[in-house]
Amino acid sequence: MSESEAPEPDAPADSEEAETNAQLFGVWDVTEIEYSDPSTERYINVTPIAHTMGRHASKQFQKSELSIVERLVNRLMQTEENTGHKQKTMKIVKQAFESVHERTEENPVQVLVRAVENAAPREETVRLKYGGISVPQAVDVAPQRRVDQALKFIAEGTQRGSYKSPQSADEALAQVLIGAADYDVQSYAIGQKEESERVAEAAR
Repeated sequence: MSESEAPEPDAPADSEEAETNAQLFGVWDVTEIEYSDPSTERYINVTPIAHTMGRHASKQFQKSELSIVERLVNRLMQTEENTGHKQKTMKIVKQAFESVHERTEENPVQVLVRAVENAAPREETVRLKYGGISVPQAVDVAPQRRVDQALKFIAEGTQRGSYKSPQSADEALAQVLIGAADYDVQSYAIGQKEESERVAEAAR
């Protein structure tokens, strides 16, 4: 075979073309994700990489550079059974995404983004001390903390739905994501958000 007929080498893994063509878990396209909340959009990063090997672990405030999927995985790891088992937790998320797609026929990454936006509280309360007396005060929630709180509510809802229950963790996660994405007040994540804002409204 002559040099002119030799096949072109594959594009390197870190090239722009490779990143564009990459898919999350080898299945889900993340290039056309839509956002409805402009305040949290910059803190909900969507990439096809679900495991960055802790490259941002030592950098302050760099967690927003991680994919929202990896941040969900990390949140789900903060339980008694999944602590330190990232591959196991990633498998749970992958199976949950498959269940979400079967039930909604939507891209599960889009469902996750919508769930995070819906479950992010806009107000919460802090305790202020005046002369030894604690007084609750309503405050606006920073966008980055809104995303953190939404992920916390989703992870807690998953743990509550699967702990000492015949329901598996992936099915519980899929149920929480769908409920939050549809703004179902019966969903744990939405219920916690509504409760946080209700308490803050009473403390204004």
